[in-house]
Amino acid sequence: MGSTRYDMDARFDRARKAGYGFKSAGEIFTQNAKRMAHESMNPKGISFRESRDSEVHPNSVPIILGLDVTGSMGHIPHELIKEGLPKLMGGIIQGGVPDPALLFLGIGDHEWDAYPLQVGQFESGDEELDMWLTRTYIESGGGGNAGESYLLAWYFAAFHTRTDAFEKRNQKGLLFTVGDEPCLKKLPASAIREIMGAGQHTFTHFELLEEARKRYEVYHINVVHSDQAMRVESGWKELLGQNCLSIEDHREIPNVIKGIICDTYKNKTFFSGDKNGFDNIQMF
Repeated sequence: MGSTRYDMDARFDRARKAGYGFKSAGEIFTQNAKRMAHESMNPKGISFRESRDSEVHPNSVPIILGLDVTGSMGHIPHELIKEGLPKLMGGIIQGGVPDPALLFLGIGDHEWDAYPLQVGQFESGDEELDMWLTRTYIESGGGGNAGESYLLAWYFAAFHTRTDAFEKRNQKGLLFTVGDEPCLKKLPASAIREIMGAGQHTFTHFELLEEARKRYEVYHINVVHSDQAMRVESGWKELLGQNCLSIEDHREIPNVIKGIICDTYKNKTFFSGDKNGFDNIQMF
């Protein structure tokens, strides 16, 4: 992972040939027709996803992007593959962060959906990132339970990732979730066992947020495209404070993420972490 570069020219040419600019989401995201997650993105049995340094990327910067793929947010991956992803990666690199390693997560609802968590790999190359993004199953589910499982992103980051940034340089990564609903408040051990294949502990969203914060700066982008999305902002502000950002235009997602990453890197607030106890990390 992370041994290739993001080549804007190659990406533009491949996107043109693949028809990303005009094909429908159903034509691009082929798992939708199969109505199931791609086997490579099934988190069951995964020990860790790793962001490691390489000769090409000697100072890898781990970035997790958890995308809500429930009904009201399912169009976001399509927008990203059309033009948002190259804007994001190109902007990060041009902004002075040469070694980003991006991991996609597909986020649903663990109380309702068949596939509430889908997991890619940390990647730096344009072809690999397009591959993981388009493998995502846009389940378009969710339920009437006043929330989605954004806390699964915190759970996975806390207990199932390893990064050279943290282990070698005591540097935190960055974790972004994107959605328009509140965060569900509990992740039962039974749900973890169903999703991951093993799990002994039940967690609250507060507990998982604190675990994730040990190794990641955690942000949420609230897409305010409805009255409901506007009403959930206060809850996210209580959780994350200034690390909750609300936007009305979903096309601004790449610019918002790029700005945070580049500003953080430039200001050297990039990631002062606490490594105490890392060697004794447990998977739950």
